[in-house]
This record gives sequence, C-alpha cells and structure tokens, in this order.
Amino acid sequence: MKAAVLEPSGKQLVIHDDVEIIAPRMGEVRVAVHYCGLCRSDLTVIENEGWVTDPMIVGHEASGKVEAVGPGVTHLKPGDRVVLSPVPPCGLCYFCVRSEHSLCLNSNSILTGTLADGETGLSRAGQKVMRGLGVGAFAERVLIPARGAVRIPDELPLDTACVIGCALQTGVGAVFYTAEVGIGATVLVTGLGGVGIAAVQGARIRGARVIIGSDPVAARRQVALDFGATHVLDPQAVDLREQCLTLTDQVGVDYCVECAGRSELMEAGLEALRPGGTLVCVGAPALEESIHIPSAAMFVASSKILKGCLLGSSNSPRDIPLLADMACQGTLDISSMITHRRPLEEINEAVEDMKAGRGIRTVLELCPED
Repeated sequence: MKAAVLEPSGKQLVIHDDVEIIAPRMGEVRVAVHYCGLCRSDLTVIENEGWVTDPMIVGHEASGKVEAVGPGVTHLKPGDRVVLSPVPPCGLCYFCVRSEHSLCLNSNSILTGTLADGETGLSRAGQKVMRGLGVGAFAERVLIPARGAVRIPDELPLDTACVIGCALQTGVGAVFYTAEVGIGATVLVTGLGGVGIAAVQGARIRGARVIIGSDPVAARRQVALDFGATHVLDPQAVDLREQCLTLTDQVGVDYCVECAGRSELMEAGLEALRPGGTLVCVGAPALEESIHIPSAAMFVASSKILKGCLLGSSNSPRDIPLLADMACQGTLDISSMITHRRPLEEINEAVEDMKAGRGIRTVLELCPED
C-alpha cells in the first residue's frame, strides 16, 4: 500500500508505495483510510529527535471504510463507514472498569507504536514499520483493534468526520469530561487550532458565560468568534492574567483549557485561574518541557487544580457517535474547522502550514468517498 513514512534520520515524510500490511487477526479490523487530519501531536512526533528509532507511519485522526474483519469481530462488517480512535478502550482493564477509558492500557500504543502484542502488522522491505500515535493513518490502510473503529451515520461525510477522531474528542471532551464545565462558567482556551476550536465549541454548548480564546494568529482569533468565543486575545501582545481578571470582575477564570502544547501557556493559564479554578493541559508539548510553579505554598492555598488530559478523557465507542450526531444536528460545526485539503503527496507542505499557524485543520485525502 501507499503510505507516508517518517524515517529515523529525518523530519521529512517520504511517500512509499511498497508498505505491506497483514490481514486482520483475532479482534482486529483492517480499514481503508479515506481521509486523515493533521494534528499537532503528529508534529510533536515529527519534530522530536530521538522519538523515532524505526520507520514510522504517523497520523491518527482518520475516517474510512472497513475492508476486512478478523475472527471474533461481530459488530462491524466490510463496507461500514467508521472513524478511528487512537485509544480504543478494551472495556476490561483496571482503567476501563473505573470509567477512565482514555487511560485504557491500549493507550500505551500511542507511545510504543505497536499493538498490544508488540507487533505492528506493517513492514517495508522486510523491516518492521511502527504505528505512530496508536493508528498510523497516513496510509491507504490501517490495522486496528475492532473497538477502535466506530461506525458513523451515513449522512456525515467522511472528509469532515475524520476530525472527530482526535480534535473533537479531545477538545470537546476536555470541556465536557476533564474540566466538567458547567452553565455560566468562565473559560480561557489557549491555542485556537483544531483542538482549541473544538474546546471553544464545547464551552459554548455547555453554556459558558465567558469564553476567551487566545492565539497569536489574528485569523484564528477572528474565526474563534464565529465558533462561540466571546472574547479573543493575542498572548504575545497582552498579559493573559490581567486580561482574564478584567473580563471576570477581577476574580480569574473558572477553567483554562491549554491546547497549544506550550509549557509557558500552561503556567500563564494557571496564573489566570481564580482560586479553586482548574487548568486542563491538553496540547502535547516537547518532551523536554516542564511546568514551573513559582510558589508551592501559594498553589496549595489557592486550591487550584492542575489536570492532564489524554483524548479529552473520552470513551470513543460512546463519544464518536455522540459527536457525529451533534454534527449532523448542527450543534457542532466540523466542516468550517477544515481550512485546507491536500493529497497525501503534499503532506510535508501540510506540516509546514501547521508550523506557520496557517489555517485551523488540514485534511489529507487518500481516497475520495464514493
């Protein structure tokens, strides 16, 4: 099959048409990928030297059609239209039985690049190829645990549905489940790419009273207003803490959802919180970055809450259909989030767009839907 492969020796992805993929085994499905969004987490892998020690196919925000099912799979059949999940919950592990599905032991595959048994089902010229970020979807086909392929309504186009797989699950989920934003809340969202815009929409749906969007790119700030932000700020031109105090009667925001993956924004978001407020760290920073809390005593006294967030604390078999229905009903606007569409052959140009902050979400087209 054709795939964009990230080699250990460089940061450019190379298109190869001789990648081999095996047939699905027990509990697995093989999916023909039609569309895949480019996420900042993909960029984090591409840019972090040392992460990639073997050839890897990145890409994890994908939609397509089931091509083949393995033994034991009864809820899917060839031809089913699906969105893929980078964290397919097993339903049985320590975390799943405690309703912490995004922490399922399957989430380890995001870091290991393999399936649960250590295999990937992918190879090229006799060498194993890794599954980047749990899916490996910058390719014509993927092999995935069956619970990681979730059916969607026929009326939802695959070229927009792919964004549900990560951006919507993560951004909306961070608001709904990790932060548990309520009616009348005040929310700061830092970073207005795909995940950030999804978080803005989630805050709007939850009934937040003040939704502050922060991004250095003027075009993104303007677009955020269309998705539900009540105010927008340039973090390079203003003091986030001072502006948030001004917009909340000198109290501070109830929640900050940090989507840019920048440690300095996490620290600024923590400062912008009211006492008892919650910072949800969503974006994927570089491995060497850390968060500095100036005064541990003041942090304790302020009762602020600092939370990490993987995939918006979502349960994909539940939340992908929910988000798909919300998109079909018009509650969520997915299509307007997609600002660029490119063929797989232009993947490196798409990466450069993301680095430059051009647009909100780029979707790569591998196979147009019939």
